[in-house]
Amino acid sequence: MQKRNNYTEIEDFLIDESFQSWVRTNTDNGNWEEWTLENPKRAKLVEDARIWILAMKVPSDTLPAATLQTALIATWNKIEQKETLTKKEVKLWKYNWLKSVAAVLVFGLLASWTYSHLFTANNSTKIYNELIDENDEGLVEQTNNSNNPQIITLSDGSSVLLQPNSKLSYPKIFVGNERRVYLSGEGFFEISKNPKKPFLVYANEIVTKVVGTSFRISAFSNEPNVEVVVRTGKVKVQSNEKLSNSNKNKEIILLPNEALRFTRQNSTFNKITDITKDATLVHSIRTIEQLSFDFTDIPVSQIFKTIEQAYVVNIEFPKDKLKDCHLTSALNDQPLPEKLKIICKALGNNTSYEMNGNQIIITSDGCN
Repeated sequence: MQKRNNYTEIEDFLIDESFQSWVRTNTDNGNWEEWTLENPKRAKLVEDARIWILAMKVPSDTLPAATLQTALIATWNKIEQKETLTKKEVKLWKYNWLKSVAAVLVFGLLASWTYSHLFTANNSTKIYNELIDENDEGLVEQTNNSNNPQIITLSDGSSVLLQPNSKLSYPKIFVGNERRVYLSGEGFFEISKNPKKPFLVYANEIVTKVVGTSFRISAFSNEPNVEVVVRTGKVKVQSNEKLSNSNKNKEIILLPNEALRFTRQNSTFNKITDITKDATLVHSIRTIEQLSFDFTDIPVSQIFKTIEQAYVVNIEFPKDKLKDCHLTSALNDQPLPEKLKIICKALGNNTSYEMNGNQIIITSDGCN
């Protein structure tokens, strides 16, 4: 019986010199073609082995990176196991070319990763920087270098929960007919309503336009996608004018629990009408997007606790004076400063708040 009849794994073919020669030179001295056609299952193994050998000769982008990476790890592990478990001696030079394949594939994967991540990152960063340079409103840039989200309050009363490794540029005071901010990274926005002065978020390749609503944008420069997820209200999303593609000026409308994913590699939009059916979006949902701010006869202490959990802030308040206070209020559509104002007004008795970064202090003589 021919030795090849016992081949059951891809690596069995990869260390066979006759098979290597057939694939590389197309010289079939071993009658590999005839032998392959004898058995359909055998043909599948042969084809997979051929791909491995030919991978040394093709550009890295002609084979799917994920497929190559999985095959590389699985096959190389099997080869190492066979080398460890088998007692028969195998000359190292037989494996030299296979290690070359591994090296080529790893290099190809690294090159692909470098292009998709670093090149895309540089391009996205360039767009963000260009937008900042072109703005003449005297922008303030806040970068979150901490490990926790940071709350930013804008001059119009809107609030942004900025995630770690993210930055937001915004004017000290909004002027003109639009309110414009610039995001690189991730932020959860709660926009103060003003139909006469729309709010625009420039997040690298996309622009999100609203008049008053809450939504999350994830636009990290080193990620393959940009995502917009709507919690309340309605938003409109389109390509940045600096991005040249077929989707330019195409406006997509999103409603609550809908999302949009912009794929940087091919500059395409994918609207998601039910975020609960998208595993990536479900996994990325933040606490602030899950909690309800509609309260019916709820203790004030519990309301403050909900706000603390949602915005990752610390609230100090006179517990003894407010221990018997309950509130009924719908605050889902309100930015954080407006939530606090409504609560203080409802409590009365000289109740007010001060906010310094993620620290909030409530002063009160008790509830009415």
